[in-house]
Amino acid sequence: MARFNPAGKVASGAVFDREGRPKPGVQRAIERAIEVQRPLVLANLRRLRKKNPNATPAELNAKLERDYLVAITAGGAAVGGTAVVPAIGTVVSLGLSAAATVGFLEATALYAQSVAELHGISTEDPERARTLVMGILMGEEGSALIQATLGSSAGGVTRHWGNMVGGSMSSSAVRSVGASIRKRFLKRMLARQGSALLGRALPFGVGAAVGGAANHKMGRTVIDSTREAFGPAPTVIPGELLTDLERLASSNGERSV
Repeated sequence: MARFNPAGKVASGAVFDREGRPKPGVQRAIERAIEVQRPLVLANLRRLRKKNPNATPAELNAKLERDYLVAITAGGAAVGGTAVVPAIGTVVSLGLSAAATVGFLEATALYAQSVAELHGISTEDPERARTLVMGILMGEEGSALIQATLGSSAGGVTRHWGNMVGGSMSSSAVRSVGASIRKRFLKRMLARQGSALLGRALPFGVGAAVGGAANHKMGRTVIDSTREAFGPAPTVIPGELLTDLERLASSNGERSV
């Protein structure tokens, strides 16, 4: 590796302060990116069911996974590909990479919350939804942290922690879990995305391969974490979700599926 990497210096100065803490603007951007509103989640599921009216929950879940991987892999490669354009400088390329990171987080939040709804877990409560997404994005570390917190605050926890955080847990316990995971989430997310961000800014087209591959790898980790959080898909679509989807279809002037 070269002794001096200007891209690394620019990225570090744009993301962290002198004490190594994420800058407030970066924190806000990350937190906003994972706060997908429930109407968007329902619209995503409605679109999927409209295309696949006879699909089982397990089949819909598999399609959510496929669509998610395709979206984030293509997004990472597209931004990485801009590094080959002569007019795109390091600073601009890093800015586009940061935008791709936000896009990755938004896609992940939409995917994770769509899976939660498919499991009968409403994402209407922003605190619960945000905690679910942060835990999933942190992978094994997030799962272990939430399991440990739940074990001490809720008198034990089932294997699939997402079902408890998203449903039966009290609001005060969710706030406690959310506070515990938030700081670690920000640090770990920036650490993981840091190499991907710089990778997308590599020149000569290499960034496209690194950006797409990095997003795909992180996406696989997210899918594994989501499966661990919620477990197997239910055998039937939850009744409350069906009602909400039918209400959405009616408001859009569509026929029910």
